[in-house]
Amino acid sequence: MPAPMSKPRIALDGYNLTLEQGTGIATYARNLSYQLGAMGAEVGVLYGQRAAASGKDDLLREVTLLDAKPRSTHPILRAIDDFRRGISISLGVTATPVPITDRIIRRGIESRIPYANRAWNVPELFRAGILGFGRAGRFGKVTLPDGPQVMHWTYPLPLKVEGAKNIYTIHDLVPLRMPYATLDVKRRFLGTCREILASGDHIATVSEASKRDIIELLGARDDQVTCTYQAVELPKALTEKPEALARAEVKGVFGLDWQQYYFFFGAIEPKKNVSRLIEAHLASGSPYPLVICGRQAWQSKQELALLYEDDQRVMNDPGPPDGIQSLARKLRGKVIMLEYAPFRLLVSLIRGARAVTFPSLYEGFGLPVLESMLLGTPVMTSNIASLPEVAGDAALLVDPYDTRQMAEAIQALDSNDALRAELAAKGPVQAAKFDGDAYGKRLSALYAKVGVALPG
Repeated sequence: MPAPMSKPRIALDGYNLTLEQGTGIATYARNLSYQLGAMGAEVGVLYGQRAAASGKDDLLREVTLLDAKPRSTHPILRAIDDFRRGISISLGVTATPVPITDRIIRRGIESRIPYANRAWNVPELFRAGILGFGRAGRFGKVTLPDGPQVMHWTYPLPLKVEGAKNIYTIHDLVPLRMPYATLDVKRRFLGTCREILASGDHIATVSEASKRDIIELLGARDDQVTCTYQAVELPKALTEKPEALARAEVKGVFGLDWQQYYFFFGAIEPKKNVSRLIEAHLASGSPYPLVICGRQAWQSKQELALLYEDDQRVMNDPGPPDGIQSLARKLRGKVIMLEYAPFRLLVSLIRGARAVTFPSLYEGFGLPVLESMLLGTPVMTSNIASLPEVAGDAALLVDPYDTRQMAEAIQALDSNDALRAELAAKGPVQAAKFDGDAYGKRLSALYAKVGVALPG
């Protein structure tokens, strides 16, 4: 009788996974971890938590990996520590294994924790790797005890795991295509991408649009890059929540009436095109408010400029560089700001919207569009970059630079019930093309290119 085959061992990085509110890349990494687990892989996660203990006490290592209060360091000592760690990682470091048990209560934070059978930690790994590459132009080297066959970096990080095949996901090349829209250090980003191309084992990306950019801007060969897209799967407890309960949540928590508002969710930054969306919504004359839910990121003050009184902007202390806390609001009934909504309520907000409006200037994939269509909510989105691939014919596509075209689309969504019903019906059908089964097949093809077969 043949011996049972051992599970393929695949590790992911925890670069974005420890953020409280998460990012699109954190969602990508979590979804990838659960998909790999469902397909029979042994999944490990490599963290770079600063405060995590590295001694012999198993319990302390597990506790401090999820510690909410990392220690603070004086700026001078931090700079010295950065320099020391950067040199150490360039020479090679060995990660400390961290046990994963049921001693830690994870209920309530499941939405930001990946599926993992194993974990490792190197304090300040990602910060030191990025700063070290900026100084020396070399990737940091990491050894994982009893390590994986594949290290899948979910972001283009200047690091590699010794003794494993290193796959890097490059979601998009926005820092190169739209350098004015990001705070990335462009020289470092480009250098990292070029070194990945030269010495990495394979590149994954999340749309054919991003693959074209990687080939055209970086000079990659077609066979060096695999498009896996992303998966969209939401918990049934949220998608199948009775509509009456979801209605009550939207009304009781936010004061909003069902299908009587438009909705945008995502970070407020130049790439998301919130300023033009606000302008288009106001110009449309819609009787329904625009609800914007998202953290205020870089240049948020400029993106939200139409919402605040000019005299207040001059007279009041503007607060932090991109803060808007002290500015006086106008248009209160037409544009509503929500800085954050827990995921369970965010799903209800999406379900209850008249339409989701997401006219981003550039997306590597565009997960909000797919999540909204899965929930049967009509969508208006951009006709550029990856978004037409994701939306298909199940959304209204507009030129995101043309506020008149966006305003006309909002007017159509206001007045044409048949159009909204058609989009609501087509959305889940389009979203089904990106379900777990389809994603699994694409992942199997990806890992096969580095010699690893997934059983699922």
